[in-house]
Amino acid sequence: MEKEETKRPEDAVEEQLQEEQSPVTEETVQQPEEPEETEASKDQPEEPSDGEKLEQLQKEYDTLRASYDALTDKFLQLTVEYENFRKRSQREKEAVYPDAVAATVEKFLPVVDNFERAMACETQDTEYKKGVDLIYNSLLGVLQKLEVEAYAEVGEPFQPEIHNAVMHVEDDSLGESVISQIFEKGYKIGGRVIRHAMVQVAN
Repeated sequence: MEKEETKRPEDAVEEQLQEEQSPVTEETVQQPEEPEETEASKDQPEEPSDGEKLEQLQKEYDTLRASYDALTDKFLQLTVEYENFRKRSQREKEAVYPDAVAATVEKFLPVVDNFERAMACETQDTEYKKGVDLIYNSLLGVLQKLEVEAYAEVGEPFQPEIHNAVMHVEDDSLGESVISQIFEKGYKIGGRVIRHAMVQVAN
């Protein structure tokens, strides 16, 4: 039977020293862990500098200023167009009534002419003449309320703006370019001629 090998105390101490002096491996030494770079940190943009911020603000200001100027010009243009429309509408509105009155009166003037011819005829029927005069005066009253004025008298100077000369005659008893006969009276409202007077002009 073999004898078990016994270790001397000196051998045990030597083995312990060798273990303590063995080289340090990567497994025995733990390196400090570096923080891992996450996806959020990769995608996060860098903070712009003050100069870049100022440039961006200037661009935004220029854009807003251009939009403001465009809207202001459009507003002023619409204001001018509306003012012109308002004035034009007012003028048209003011012209509607005189136009309507003039057109209506012009349709009644032949009736007035016929009454004047009837009144110029001799008649023995006094009642008939009285009735014609009454109707004629009623027509004249309506025309007067509408501010319609008859014009043209013999001896007045001829005015081509308001008179229509259909005949000329030489008459030494009359002056130059004067009305010698009236075929149809003229009518006007204020300065507006509804119907030109039809006349004969002397000299």
